[in-house]
Amino acid sequence: MIKKLAKHGNSLALVIDKGVLELLEIDEKTPLDISTDGKVLIIAPVRDEKRRKQFEEALEKANQKYGRALKKLAS
Repeated sequence: MIKKLAKHGNSLALVIDKGVLELLEIDEKTPLDISTDGKVLIIAPVRDEKRRKQFEEALEKANQKYGRALKKLAS
């Protein structure tokens, strides 16, 4: 499957088809681990509960610290 990035505000977004989302059993609330080896982008759902909790805590901390600024940037 070949995809193009879509403009989303000042960023670019990758739209994942519904069939792929269903196959991987992920939705908009599923945290995704994004990594690279310098040549390939790797996107995988976080399935480890400990890691998921760490992600959610880090996200909450970032939202508390930068949430207002991020909202201003998004508009």
